[in-house]
Amino acid sequence: MAMTMHVDIVSAEVEIYSGTVTEVYVPAEMGEVGIMAHHAPLITKMKPGEVRVVTDGGSTESFFVSGGILEVQPHVVTILSDTALRAADLDEAAALEAKARAEAAMSDKKTDYDYAHAKAELIEAVAQLETINKLRKRK
Repeated sequence: MAMTMHVDIVSAEVEIYSGTVTEVYVPAEMGEVGIMAHHAPLITKMKPGEVRVVTDGGSTESFFVSGGILEVQPHVVTILSDTALRAADLDEAAALEAKARAEAAMSDKKTDYDYAHAKAELIEAVAQLETINKLRKRK
């Protein structure tokens, strides 16, 4: 039997996932981080992207996070994000629309704040589209 750890994925509104897993893959700011039981303690910022958990039964579940904080303890992983949802619930049409809106706002910037806000929205929309494409390739 593989060594396991507990994972909690929490958004600002609700807990999205809580369970026992053997592996977790998270989009950290400096690149994807793979975590297994007894990982060294770690706290890092996440960027928008896909979180994958491999359950104790061997199945893989995917989630989308808009960024946030990852905390790793030897037997517990906590993922805190403003927005987190199951990857299967992503809406491709909405992500494409958000991407187009953000690109338009970036080209018509009025202030640095408007540009930075539009850039953040663009990054999140592109990350959603990348997650959708990864899911399609796995099927």
